[in-house]
Amino acid sequence: MRTLRLFGMAALAATSLGACATKGFVRTGLEEQRAALTADISAERAGRIAGDSAIRVDLVAMRSDLTALRDEFGAKITAMEGKVKFAFPVHFAFDDATVRENDRVALERFAEVVRTYYNGAAITVEGFADPSGSKAYNLALSQRRADSVREFLAGRGVAPSLVTSVGYGSDRQVRPGAMRDEAGAELNRRVSFVIESPAESTIAAISAR
Repeated sequence: MRTLRLFGMAALAATSLGACATKGFVRTGLEEQRAALTADISAERAGRIAGDSAIRVDLVAMRSDLTALRDEFGAKITAMEGKVKFAFPVHFAFDDATVRENDRVALERFAEVVRTYYNGAAITVEGFADPSGSKAYNLALSQRRADSVREFLAGRGVAPSLVTSVGYGSDRQVRPGAMRDEAGAELNRRVSFVIESPAESTIAAISAR
């Protein structure tokens, strides 16, 4: 009887020790999981901070370049839903579709901005004419102007497959009725650009401080 009692006590002790060992193992496992989770959270937070910092840097750089387009070259930048429009002071001589020498620097800077911040986005080059010719002639002339600028951008690294050129003739005149050598006629002989890209980053860059 005493032997049975001792055996029972030994078994109970062994069970207790086993339970303690199991609890210790579970506790160790939980601590390891907690440490790993903490490390993951810290890494994620660090990555997020680094990403936010990179975004801030990009926005600062973008704002600097867009501001240069506006201040140095007179570009008007309008952010619309899903699009960004650049009304650029690139003008043409009367009845001519050749990119002028004094507009090349502005277009080169624009091409650089496109490659840097709108890479892969679809771009439409819109060409316009003054109202001196017939409607058909003005449409053809404005198309040649848009094509000429498209070719210029392609030569500066903007993928031609992403650029569409469209001529609008004498529609949307900046100076209504001005033609040939009249004051303001040159403003009607122009191109503008529409970039199919989410406007959020452009708005943030323009409004950043």
